[in-house]
Amino acid sequence: MTAGTNNKSETMAPRALGNTEQNWCRAVSSGTGITVLALQMDKSPSPENSDLDKILDRVQKSHPLLRSKLHYNPTTKSFSFLAPTTPKIHLEFHDAPPVITNHSPEISPLHSVLEHEMNSTNWSEPSSFPTDGAEVILATVYKAPPSDDVAAAAKSVVVLRFHTSVCDRTTAVALLRELMELVAEETTAAEDGVGGGGIGKVIKNEGEGKTGIENMIPNGMAKKTIWGHGRDMLGYSVSSLRLTNLTFNNSKRPRVSHLVRLQITKHHTALILAGCKFRGIKLCGALSAAALIAAHSTKLTSDHKLKKKYGVVTLIDCRSLLEPPLSVHHFGFYHSAILNTHTVNGTENFWDLAKACYTEFASYKESNKHFSDMADLNFLMSKAMENPSLTPSSSLRTSLVTVFEEPVIDNSGEIRKKIGVEDYVGCASTHGVGPSIAMFDTVRDGELDCACVYPSPLHSREQMNDLVDRMKRILIDETY
Repeated sequence: MTAGTNNKSETMAPRALGNTEQNWCRAVSSGTGITVLALQMDKSPSPENSDLDKILDRVQKSHPLLRSKLHYNPTTKSFSFLAPTTPKIHLEFHDAPPVITNHSPEISPLHSVLEHEMNSTNWSEPSSFPTDGAEVILATVYKAPPSDDVAAAAKSVVVLRFHTSVCDRTTAVALLRELMELVAEETTAAEDGVGGGGIGKVIKNEGEGKTGIENMIPNGMAKKTIWGHGRDMLGYSVSSLRLTNLTFNNSKRPRVSHLVRLQITKHHTALILAGCKFRGIKLCGALSAAALIAAHSTKLTSDHKLKKKYGVVTLIDCRSLLEPPLSVHHFGFYHSAILNTHTVNGTENFWDLAKACYTEFASYKESNKHFSDMADLNFLMSKAMENPSLTPSSSLRTSLVTVFEEPVIDNSGEIRKKIGVEDYVGCASTHGVGPSIAMFDTVRDGELDCACVYPSPLHSREQMNDLVDRMKRILIDETY
């Protein structure tokens, strides 16, 4: 029996957002943190009798946080979750937008729609939220553009867009898996000639959304004196001023989020993962090192020992570390970050740098900096949003690259084929405050697939294609 609805349709009481959630609400308003799942389907759901609509209802009933709305108080400039009496995910159907019909041959319809959705403005003006709150999840089906190819014309892109205050990467991954299992259940029922909509197994997510991450940090792990906070914030501030950025293409024009995909074959992915395992590190160390070397190689002159310092942010899913611990089915935002800096001169051995990146990150995590520095990083992030001029060229860049401690492992190829999912990408916008490149890595059926999101036109597509190509060559070359 597949995962489906929670037998108890739990209701979440209205509550004020925690500091991290509040910060992400401000980040979303600036352009960072619009989370998007986009799926390329081999056919388009019917607006008149859509199983997807019913399945979204079932998922929403399982998750109190998805039934909430986001309310903004303009007096206090704070956000809270409200519990509506009749929650409903509204599934919209649209013809192919101009971004699909006018896309360049190098960019797929899936890619075009994903960028279009990441740059939506639904949550950019909290003061314009409805009095009963804004929806935290939006669902849209885009039909394929007209085509003489009957199969191509029948396709569609299904998009789920989330406010990051309710959806970190773990939430997006868990929701995608629940959705695919439910669609497969409906497909099997239709093939067998019986009705779908079964109960499914119970999702164990009691207490979902009842409090923010700060209130669940184990006792003592976030403790720091006021002098300690001051010292660390000063250290982060001074260090950030010394960090090297990618060359800015245009720092004046309004920004949007664009995407480049880094995809590596199963053979080379296996070699990369084996190299990490042999050295006792995680994939995030290798991705960080590849990004550092690739970025530095774009700055090399005749002096091949030019030293530059770069920032790497690693995001950690804290669910299992909280008190009480949470499961992946507890939706919400429960990630924290660790910022490390690394000096690169262009002569580094890839695997030595990968080990150094991971070892320093792991040391910081062992010292509980993902908890003790949470308030400091939130404060500095908010100050950067309030005063962009504090960042180089008002770019709002806080690091070179952001990676996740753990990759998403997805071996759902058979179920994707069964339900007609030809391709999918999940990522979040970064054109407000954030890195030059945010890497959302998945090992999908043994193949590495990274969605690399960047702010445009601060960086150009040509520039980022070149950077990602360099990273790919580094990762592949170092496996031999």
